Amino acid sequence: MLKVDSIWKTFGGITALMDVSFEVEREEIKAVIGPNGAGKTTLFNVISGVYKPDRGNIFFEDRRIDNLGAVKIARLGISRTFQNVELYGHLTVLENVMVGRYARTKAGFFSCGFRLPHMLREEKEIIKKSEEILEYIGLYDKKDFFASELPIGLQRILEIGRALATEPKLIMFDEPASGLNDAETKNLSTFIKKLRDEKNITVILVEHDMGLVMDISDNIVVLNFGEKIAEGTPKEVKNNKLVIDAYLGEEEHF
Repeated sequence: MLKVDSIWKTFGGITALMDVSFEVEREEIKAVIGPNGAGKTTLFNVISGVYKPDRGNIFFEDRRIDNLGAVKIARLGISRTFQNVELYGHLTVLENVMVGRYARTKAGFFSCGFRLPHMLREEKEIIKKSEEILEYIGLYDKKDFFASELPIGLQRILEIGRALATEPKLIMFDEPASGLNDAETKNLSTFIKKLRDEKNITVILVEHDMGLVMDISDNIVVLNFGEKIAEGTPKEVKNNKLVIDAYLGEEEHF
């Protein structure tokens, strides 16, 4: 589904990504791990179109996307969440999901400005679809709450709901377990697997919680100082000496 081919990215004199290559199969859960500063979030930003790579190519369903912007990439079916929750706290839970749904709208500036019938029909459909998503993620009873009123665990789930509103084929999760307690992390793990199994969504996951990574990943890519140092199954990665060394030799990370 996704092919990352020899990606390089530098900022000034600092090389953030160095000749990084890997592939993601359809309906796979692929984790990207590595110490702080390894280049994981930069990789996500390159795939999602926030940054353009200096060298290399990215293909999604055999279409080159590294020359496209973030909006076009999202419309092709790639969505993402962020390391820090990026919700609109002053909007309701329902409105936050509706924001994601607008990526699939067809009404233009003129129709929206003059409230033409086509736009009004589309807005009703956006509300309907957004409520269906809230039912699916278990937040329908909180649809009229402000997003800022939710605990962090539910904010993470809401952010996933907003990503689902774009009808993604692939979702990239950037440290989704950050700030969650053990119970919330377990619920998140179950929910991510549910997305893959029920919605047939492919997942790329950046995460420091190795328990979560080992629990849900089919395959793992390991970055260190912007370079891929290992790739394989959780068991293969766990026993890889380069990976253990990159984590300061602390095998208890796994």
